[in-house]
Amino acid sequence: MATFSLCMIVKNEEKVLARCLDSICDLMDEIIIVDTGSGDRTKEIAGRYTDRVYDFEWTGSFSDARNFSFSLAGCDYIYCADADEVLDGENREKLRILKETILPQVEIVQMYYGNQLCHGTVYNFDRELRPRLFKRLRTFEWIEPVHETVRLLPVVFDSDIEITHMPEKSHTSRDLQIFERIIAGGERLSKRLANMYAKELLISGETESLKRAETYFTYVADGGETEEEQMKEAVCVVVRAARLRGDYLKMYRYAMKDIAGDGVSEVCFELGEYYFGRQEYEEAAVWFYNAAYETQSILNARRGGDMAILRLADCYEAMGIAEQAEDYRAQAAAWRLPE
Repeated sequence: MATFSLCMIVKNEEKVLARCLDSICDLMDEIIIVDTGSGDRTKEIAGRYTDRVYDFEWTGSFSDARNFSFSLAGCDYIYCADADEVLDGENREKLRILKETILPQVEIVQMYYGNQLCHGTVYNFDRELRPRLFKRLRTFEWIEPVHETVRLLPVVFDSDIEITHMPEKSHTSRDLQIFERIIAGGERLSKRLANMYAKELLISGETESLKRAETYFTYVADGGETEEEQMKEAVCVVVRAARLRGDYLKMYRYAMKDIAGDGVSEVCFELGEYYFGRQEYEEAAVWFYNAAYETQSILNARRGGDMAILRLADCYEAMGIAEQAEDYRAQAAAWRLPE
């Protein structure tokens, strides 16, 4: 049977840490908890479950803290958990069976991460596979009968174990502050981080956060070598920020970067909001319809779904067409996020 190291990084998690550990501690062969500067009873609670509680001076990078926690592990596999998640009884049993039966060739096990939309930040799905269990030491092997080579890609197993995310609050402001600090330091975000930053802004970012991000995403949108997908994501942020600031010339100029090609729902939605604010309801309805039915969303699925449909209903209600408005409200109520 494989052995599991639980590695966690925590800060001020006194409300949820015991709940998390109670759900998994008996399946772990060692528990390693790295504290990045708690001012509450987090370390005291952690000490009830393990004597391996370590302090780590926060560097501004979750990866640094996570790497430190992994460096302390000694078992066959490392299970990575956050304090605000829980394994229920059914999934605890699935993890126990996995521990007894996992093949040594498996290097990463993915598990479903559920209930993401509770205080969500960058999520358009309520459930998705994420890597959560990692083989600590990787064994390289030669493959192919001729022109042999070393297998470089990990062996990944997609399990049916589901972890329930149960946050007490949103982490949006914390995440956005980290993004802003990276940019203030003169760094260019990776494609993946830029996507997550844009999603966070479009899903749960407040007006001031959008305004602070506008300069960076304007730079990305104007980049001559920016890939089309990144350009579109950047344009979504710029168009929304410019509209909220009342800079409608800039809003239109960058919206046309998108509309001239295959438009996206987020840009159409903002144009709809612009015309609705001017009480030009027919024109607003055209853009909300485009957002809901003629284009695809790339950052916030709801801007191409129930939010756009509800605004269509608002347009028809403002035009005095109550029956059509009611129909759109029913469509919005029936809309669901994609699986």
